[in-house]
Amino acid sequence: MNDSSRATGRLGPTRSQLSWFLLFRLVVITLFLGGAILYQLGWRAPHAQTAVDYLFWLVGLSYAQALFSAAVLRKIQHFKVFTQVQITWDLFFVTSLIYLSGGIESIYSFLYILVIISSALLLTRRDSLLVASAASILYGSLLDLQYFGLLPVLPGMYFSDQIDVGTVFYAIFVNVMAFFLTALLSGTLSERLRRSEQALERRQIDYEELENLNRTLLANINSGLLIINPQGRIRLLNAAGSKITGYTLEDVYDRDVREVFPSLGVYEGEFRLVARGEARLGDRYGKVHVIGYDSTYLRDRDERILGLLVTFQDLSHVKLMEEQLKRADRLAAVGRLASGMAHEIRNPLASISGSVQLLMEAGNVSDDDKRLMRIVVREADRLSRLLTDFLLYARPNSPVPEQVDVAALLDELSQLLMADGRFSAIEIHKEYEGEVWLDLDRQQFRQALWNLVINGAEAMGGRGAIYLGAQAGGLIWVEDSGPGIGADLRQKIFEPFFTTKDSGTGLGLATVHAIVTGHGGEIELEQGRKGGAKFVIRLGAG
Repeated sequence: MNDSSRATGRLGPTRSQLSWFLLFRLVVITLFLGGAILYQLGWRAPHAQTAVDYLFWLVGLSYAQALFSAAVLRKIQHFKVFTQVQITWDLFFVTSLIYLSGGIESIYSFLYILVIISSALLLTRRDSLLVASAASILYGSLLDLQYFGLLPVLPGMYFSDQIDVGTVFYAIFVNVMAFFLTALLSGTLSERLRRSEQALERRQIDYEELENLNRTLLANINSGLLIINPQGRIRLLNAAGSKITGYTLEDVYDRDVREVFPSLGVYEGEFRLVARGEARLGDRYGKVHVIGYDSTYLRDRDERILGLLVTFQDLSHVKLMEEQLKRADRLAAVGRLASGMAHEIRNPLASISGSVQLLMEAGNVSDDDKRLMRIVVREADRLSRLLTDFLLYARPNSPVPEQVDVAALLDELSQLLMADGRFSAIEIHKEYEGEVWLDLDRQQFRQALWNLVINGAEAMGGRGAIYLGAQAGGLIWVEDSGPGIGADLRQKIFEPFFTTKDSGTGLGLATVHAIVTGHGGEIELEQGRKGGAKFVIRLGAG
């Protein structure tokens, strides 16, 4: 379709249609001019050879015009003007053929009808009526001039002068009626054809837009989409589903859903509808995701079941947030309990410790009694420290951020560790270069890092290596070469009072978690390079 036809809302001639039109014209020229030549040769009149010569000239001129038009067609853009020029040429061509083949005696007046039909197919109904009018004028003028003897006669040509007015009138009347009836019928049919083509084109455009819309939705929707056929074979997995599972559509296409995603439970020989289901789904890399999913039937317009559509979302982050909220609720409850009982516990402990120390100073206390009293004092002090740690965890002070060079903070920590006898058999490795500036509370983070290295040293039994690292962008890590932490314990390590050590309080890692989250950061446990525990802290850049 060219630009002008789009603007008017009608389909205009295309380059392909005009090419076929030119080819059809060559066929018509060959058939009917050839027929005219044969007819004239078969007519043994004196002027027959002269008429044949003129027809040969007309054949040559027609072929030349057709070749020129075909060459011009490759370069033009205004197809309507080109078509109008071709129709005009055809009108004069048919008129010339009728003139050379005897005028009113010519059998080729019907060729005007082919020209009219061509105009109706390539142009508009209005144009076809104009062509019919032009054909009527040309044919009527030719016959009128012949009747009145005013038709120019080429040298060697002959026209019959035995023509009565009735014959001329009848020929003109019949042909003109045929021209206009052809124009009306072919114009009406071509208009209907154009409207059908326009409707078909709009429908095709709608289908294309719908297909593009569906493709865009499938590619950009945040939920995973899985389509299963009645045999339980996977037929579709969208981009979001590939991101969650790690599989591409090519990886899972036509595979049994029970083989790829056994935990879904949406197909067991037949479809199973699930509403608000949850499952633990392993991806292709072995990572387990908690997903929520629903399933529903796919039906055609006759309500026949074509397959099953499964929509699913990764709930791992939601579950993590739920755990964090639960932990925050427990922390708030513990904090309220701690604020109410702190003095009630500390005061008796101070009284017990002071009273026992006074008794130890008495002169009549045996050595065995003094040993027992020292145990009481030591345990009272341990309970006091435990209460201090508990209060620090339950009611942490709000951080006071400042610009801190984490590299310098880790250097200070390394020096403290080297001076501590518990780290005499432990190698300290620094994995940072230059300054790493972050916004954080120096004292709180020093306490958090200290707790992490103490936890690592105790896990290694006092022997091994600890790696301290930091990067620009808010990344800090502490890694040990110990045995690591089992998968069954990873969800509990940051809970208060959870410990696997005989003498631990279970508040060290819980305090670290509280400090990091208080800074708006995250702490995650990863597997170290030697199988140990690697705690990674992520903060915003300073």
